[in-house]
Amino acid sequence: MRIAATAAVLAAVLILPSMPSRAQVSYESWPVLTDPFPSTGGGGIMIHDYDPVVADGKCSTNFRAIETNGTVYRNAIVFDAVETQGGVLCTNGKWRSLDSDATGTTPFKVFLKGGVKRGSAE
Repeated sequence: MRIAATAAVLAAVLILPSMPSRAQVSYESWPVLTDPFPSTGGGGIMIHDYDPVVADGKCSTNFRAIETNGTVYRNAIVFDAVETQGGVLCTNGKWRSLDSDATGTTPFKVFLKGGVKRGSAE
């Protein structure tokens, strides 16, 4: 019985390297950020003045979210800054309103490299 179990484990280990690995995201393939760009929250809200700066292991920026009726929300966001693929990935974003006590998170990520900003909600 023990030999069969050992053989099964060995077979599984030998098969693993031949299985396809999960592809790494190529951040340079993400679209270049425009100003403005659509909010990940939808509703026609556009994000303006989004210009993340990296310092002390964080990416941060103030920005405006503008509704289709012209209502403006002033916000700030802070991401974790992770060095990868020769640039910086801004991930795990936490935003807060500059006008109220509203806060939240976002799936949106920004990749900074060579002065180019790219973004995705992948």
